Amino acid sequence: MLTRQESQQRISRLQEALRGKGIDGALFIHPIDVYYFSGTRQNSTLWVPAEGEPRLWVRKSFARGIQESCIEDTRPFPSSKEFPAQFEEGVRSVGFTFDVAPVQQYNYYLKLLPGRDFVDVSAINREIRSVKSPWELEQIRHCGGQLAGVFREVPGFLKPGMREVDLAAEFEYRLRKAGGEGYVRMRAFNQELFQGLAVSSASAGATGFFDGAVTGQGMSSASPHGASAALIPVNAPILIDYTGVFNGYIIDMTRFFVIGKLAPELEHAFRTALAIQGYLAEHLKPGAICEKLFLKAAEMAQAAGLAEHFMGAPGENARFVGHGVGLELDEFPVLAQGFNVALQAGQTLAIEPKFVFPGKGVIGIENTFAVTDEGGVRLSDLPDDLVYL
Repeated sequence: MLTRQESQQRISRLQEALRGKGIDGALFIHPIDVYYFSGTRQNSTLWVPAEGEPRLWVRKSFARGIQESCIEDTRPFPSSKEFPAQFEEGVRSVGFTFDVAPVQQYNYYLKLLPGRDFVDVSAINREIRSVKSPWELEQIRHCGGQLAGVFREVPGFLKPGMREVDLAAEFEYRLRKAGGEGYVRMRAFNQELFQGLAVSSASAGATGFFDGAVTGQGMSSASPHGASAALIPVNAPILIDYTGVFNGYIIDMTRFFVIGKLAPELEHAFRTALAIQGYLAEHLKPGAICEKLFLKAAEMAQAAGLAEHFMGAPGENARFVGHGVGLELDEFPVLAQGFNVALQAGQTLAIEPKFVFPGKGVIGIENTFAVTDEGGVRLSDLPDDLVYL
């Protein structure tokens, strides 16, 4: 569980940022934001004033909310008539996370608090959450250990003749047995993910909505992402790309397996992916500019003659090579074109250089790193090697 000290440190950082922007306080309704500051994911609304003590109103379950919450002033959600009286007269500007708040909820709170100006604090919130405390880094490191343990079991259950979905089921079974929570939270609109994906050359070239290098065919047009019912062929790469979610925190890893041999073209792409990962990891230092790191990765792919396959099937390429992870899979920062922002110590990123060859397969690597003065520190302990079966 979140400690009271950890909660207070997060709230202090938020209050400092609010004061710097001249905002009187922030009202959080998005569940994982409420959890980040309070320690409970119960159906709640959190008010953090720029000065003074925060307040948490819980709809359901109050019994569990009061047990879990690190907020001293935790109370049942008041009636609509009573709600305005919960705020001091001097409160005029109210921070709200416009990036995730539904219009219906925005209008609801706007009506409850007439005369207040609602301002967007999405960027403030995401930047604060992007920098992980030592406590958070230990949570993610634990995720890495648990997920790596499942990856180590793959040679024992990956067999010729399996379908992609069979492989996914075997992996997910073990991940769940290890205590994996399975909640892969994503902040971006129109993104969803079921734990991860197991994809072979039979569906590696499939394209779709998911904002990543690999989509997979999925099981239907309603679930067009991840493993399919296709048989896994021999002499082709098999991608297993999964999250490990423990105590709410996420780590993201990918490894590749081959039943038989791999074509020289794909082996070349794999070596290139390792080289890109190595360069990026070395340069994950405070002050490094995210866009420049992405452009260097793209330059290395170009120099290897693999530009059209980098981070997606030709014509469907994703414009990033790394993304922040934490309580959500798509946190800040992003190593992406247009993300002209400097890295900060304590940020955590999944670095995932991958190459997609429709009809032949996908190849690459993915590990999660912490930004430090010495460069990226890997948060999982598992060899990057291709595993031949």
